[in-house]
Amino acid sequence: MRALFIGGVVDNSEMDLDDGQPPVHYPENSGGGRPRYRLHQVGKRDDGSIAYAVYGAPEFDASEVERLAQERGYARRFEAKPSSCDH
Repeated sequence: MRALFIGGVVDNSEMDLDDGQPPVHYPENSGGGRPRYRLHQVGKRDDGSIAYAVYGAPEFDASEVERLAQERGYARRFEAKPSSCDH
């Protein structure tokens, strides 16, 4: 699955994550006391597998992350259905 980042210093970056459930925060266990990116959206394929996970910078609210994910066309790009995460 691809992790896609919105906002902050890594805006519009992406990286591979292991299959399975994406972590709620990225990096998952930083321990540095710095704010972490939070999971806002996952895109699932028809078979139920997760194609992508969208992470938003701490200073971005959920509506802004959703708007930018839609504007960037992640669902179309990965041929997946987006769903919001309530964490």
